[in-house]
Amino acid sequence: MPRLSYQHVFEPGTDPSAPPLLLLHGTGGNEHDLLRLGRTASPGSALLSPRGDVVEGQGVLRFFARLGEGVFDPAEITRRTHALADFVLAAAVRYGLQPLQLMAVGFSNGANIAATMLLLRPDALGGGVLLRSMLVLDQPALPGSLAGRRVLLLNGTTDPLVSPDDPARLAALLRAGGADVKTEIIPASHQLTPQDVAAAQRFLRP
Repeated sequence: MPRLSYQHVFEPGTDPSAPPLLLLHGTGGNEHDLLRLGRTASPGSALLSPRGDVVEGQGVLRFFARLGEGVFDPAEITRRTHALADFVLAAAVRYGLQPLQLMAVGFSNGANIAATMLLLRPDALGGGVLLRSMLVLDQPALPGSLAGRRVLLLNGTTDPLVSPDDPARLAALLRAGGADVKTEIIPASHQLTPQDVAAAQRFLRP
């Protein structure tokens, strides 16, 4: 069996009715950061949590590089998105997961690459909960490519890193592919809150 390209943690599921989760950490995090969130948001789900393979500064891990705060290279984002999608498909084979049942739970940089996976590689993801995502790739999904997919965008009212119009713009790009997108703006900054966890629970286990 080929070696999987990202260092990662996998926890098998214990509830067949619970969707498998792809956990994608934020800048400076690692593959362990969102395990508790995943277990809490969807008890019994299988958890696949890769470590970002881009190193910024003094060992800060990310899923794609940036040119500056909020400044991105579309070619870099596209390349890294395809690499992560290829990993997900290979991991799905190894661990017996169905990619189109896989729900991303991503925070910050992890939410951003979850969004670009939906836009560029809808074959590798079934939807997701995107926490504090911003618009990093202004490219709509292909018509019909996200039909039947559910996405929840959770953003904060006082987040200094995300432009106030980013959630609506990202939602429009996903809806162009037919996704069912729900946006929630909660009284928070860039950090996660109990309201985020509760909203993720409601969305993942309706």
